[in-house]
Amino acid sequence: MQKKLLFDCHIFLVSILFLVWPHYASVVNLVRQPPRPIVFTPHNRPESHPQQVHVSLVGKNYMKVSWVTDESRVPSTVDYGTTPGKYDSSGTGEHTSYRYFFYTSGKIHHVTIGPLLPATTYYYRCGGSGPEFNFRTPPANFPIEFAVAGDLGQTGWTATTLNHMNATNYDVLLLPGDLSYADTQQPLWDSFGRLVEPYASRRPWMVTQGNHEQETFPIIYPNGFKAYNTRWPMPYELSGSKSNLYYSFDVVGTHIIMLGSYADFSDQYKWLANDVARIDRSQTPWVVVIIHAPWYNSNLAHQGEGESMRVAMEEMLYNSRVDIVFAGHVHAYERFTRIYDNNADPCGPIHITIGDGGNREGLAMLYKEPKPSLSIFRESSFGHGRLRILNNTHAHWSWHRNNDTTAVVADEIWFQSLSSSPSCIPKIEPNVQLTQVNDEL
Repeated sequence: MQKKLLFDCHIFLVSILFLVWPHYASVVNLVRQPPRPIVFTPHNRPESHPQQVHVSLVGKNYMKVSWVTDESRVPSTVDYGTTPGKYDSSGTGEHTSYRYFFYTSGKIHHVTIGPLLPATTYYYRCGGSGPEFNFRTPPANFPIEFAVAGDLGQTGWTATTLNHMNATNYDVLLLPGDLSYADTQQPLWDSFGRLVEPYASRRPWMVTQGNHEQETFPIIYPNGFKAYNTRWPMPYELSGSKSNLYYSFDVVGTHIIMLGSYADFSDQYKWLANDVARIDRSQTPWVVVIIHAPWYNSNLAHQGEGESMRVAMEEMLYNSRVDIVFAGHVHAYERFTRIYDNNADPCGPIHITIGDGGNREGLAMLYKEPKPSLSIFRESSFGHGRLRILNNTHAHWSWHRNNDTTAVVADEIWFQSLSSSPSCIPKIEPNVQLTQVNDEL
């Protein structure tokens, strides 16, 4: 009997070892790689053909297709259909361009198409010529999966992150700021658009701005964000916002609020108050917020840079029972417990910093010690995250570290929506008298 008990204990311990060893081994064998050089992606198509193609969500069942051409006479049209090479629908949009000192952009096209069927692959052609592209629309119902990656840039690590994200299907990408790292060098915006085109042309990318999008210059460009606003317009008008730097949208039971860490707080606060008052948790049981500068951060990099925004807006998000807040800016990964006003709170959002997409500045390696009790997991590595919302009540979050040719799940958690918790009833009731602007399209 004693021998059998020892044998059973041995089998149990061996089984546990096999379960934990892959994760343990991935940690002990981890070698943090240095930043990789910038990858400049050239333009190798005719001037009339589309380049830098990317798509974004616009209201319910519509999509915006954006691209650039060097030829100015190309029409701003998109032909599309559900069969390769057969386009039974078309849309016409607008075009623009901009100057930045001695740089002049190509012709930047934006065309909204739809209505589109959910969970359907559409094939499309931009401007009447060039290669055929395709994208898949989000599903009509749960589950839905979001890829999350901040501070992308355009380095060798960026390419690795993009490949890892693309290895498994996702429905929508959420990007919490710092896209191209052009930093006034406008050709890098073009290079970035060409680098991400194979991915951003196939799934909607929803972005907000970071500090590297500002590109201000005294007197000449005092307001900043010229390239960002021209190249990456988001559906801000549909949520009642007056600025492309902050907006919201709904997709599959999830209300997503994209805030601007570098936009005026007073106007943004007024908009946010109206936006959260429209949230109906019976229709959108999940609420996700995206910012750039984190409100909670135990890394020594960028300490306190999100504090003024936290003081201004955290109470409103808490009373609205926001489920999760994603941030970038700090070039590392960190997940906090549910938190409010610097204290653990079961009705507060989970804060996650994911500014590790592949930027040219390298990783933020130094942390406060000892680790604060509010910080659950932190690591200075490149990677991306996946938020899979299964139903009205449960979701799964995972962070995938870039181990060069493979992506390793280094942190994950199951969690429950606050709207399904009887003790966390929102303190801001939905205002049914207000029109849901997102339904205008």
